[in-house]
Amino acid sequence: MLTHRGGMTSHAAVIGRGMGKPCVVGVSDIQIDLRRKQLVFRGGRVLKAGDWITLDGTSGDVLAGDTPLLEATRDPALATLMTWADAARDIAVRANADTPADAKVARSFKAEGIGLCRTEHMFFETERLTVMREMIFADTGEDRAAALELLLPMQRADFIDLFRIMHGQPVCIRLFDPPLHEFLPSDRAGLRELAESLDLPLSDVTRRVEALGEYNPMLGLRGVRLGVTMPEIYEMQARAIFEATVAASREGEPVVPEIMIPLVSARREVELVKTRIDAVAAAVRNETGCEFTYRLGVMVETPRAALRAGEIAPLVSFLSFGTNDLTQMTYGLSRDDAGRFMSAYVQQGVFPEDPFHRLDVDGVGELLEIAATRGRQAKPGLVLSICGEHGGNPESIAFCRDAGFDYVSCSPFRVPVARLAAAQLAVKGRITQELVAQP
Repeated sequence: MLTHRGGMTSHAAVIGRGMGKPCVVGVSDIQIDLRRKQLVFRGGRVLKAGDWITLDGTSGDVLAGDTPLLEATRDPALATLMTWADAARDIAVRANADTPADAKVARSFKAEGIGLCRTEHMFFETERLTVMREMIFADTGEDRAAALELLLPMQRADFIDLFRIMHGQPVCIRLFDPPLHEFLPSDRAGLRELAESLDLPLSDVTRRVEALGEYNPMLGLRGVRLGVTMPEIYEMQARAIFEATVAASREGEPVVPEIMIPLVSARREVELVKTRIDAVAAAVRNETGCEFTYRLGVMVETPRAALRAGEIAPLVSFLSFGTNDLTQMTYGLSRDDAGRFMSAYVQQGVFPEDPFHRLDVDGVGELLEIAATRGRQAKPGLVLSICGEHGGNPESIAFCRDAGFDYVSCSPFRVPVARLAAAQLAVKGRITQELVAQP
């Protein structure tokens, strides 16, 4: 992926890392001519639609032409080194995985489970997208539930695959998070196609799409707010998770799913969602005659959730910090737009480093420490982790170790880096202790 705007922590970069694809973002020197379908680079070089380019995601180089590539090798010496690293490190490393393919990559890189499964990515396939749009256009809770009933077997199959691949390792599933407008078309052709598929007048569809628009959708009706106002969505997902748990446990090792509520900012939100999920779990137990357990947790992405962790902790088993959004909200800064000025800020010493690249231990880090302290005071044994992109950064891992976190979670392709960094930090810590203990 090559983008004109954004930075190394913009959404395109995060998704690119998760897919293991090279991504060069924020190349502001490119002029994009949509009418002629061509790119004009500094110096006047023009590339047209259909021309080949090759991206080096490490250096940021954009090379003209279809450059010969070499397959990455798996060196036996590296495998031995990683075995030593796993024996030395004292913090677990999980992977962010949204699909069975992601989970297989995570397993191949020896992740100790899935720390973040973003379920909304499962809904963008064509067949599912149509049903999602029917649900969005439903006028009542009953109509929404009817549409979601069609998604239930699809979600259940997704989770069964994940549980099978992970062989009893923990899988942390984040409930539906994004605003609903992301599933709707914005162009005239897309709106016309949607109207035909729903058998509705184009004017009605256009009006409904416009009504769902928000001035700032990432701070609007999304995350737990959807779960509270449209509870049918989370009820369907909970049922899919529990039915998949029963099916996968019959085939192999017992599965204990972890269900994570996104974008929480108040204890009452957790109470409302927890009550409904507990009810679904009881119903599935009665219907299947099978016992199972699950862990409920919260994704801490708002400063208020961090500050009120003492109130929230007694209701949950874990707190997982979504440091991407938490950094955005702490700074009042969009990670997708920060690339425009971040290099100037770093050069002039405003920030020592891009806070989306390396965890801001002074500001965001203090919120994490407050939440960890208050959460564990209210509930000893509370599991703590981070699941944002910082989870793969060595400096951020160092902070998590010092703060007593249980694990970090990062993109599957960053798992080896995190495992090695965690081991180096553990060895360094032991050496320091030995030196201090010497007379």
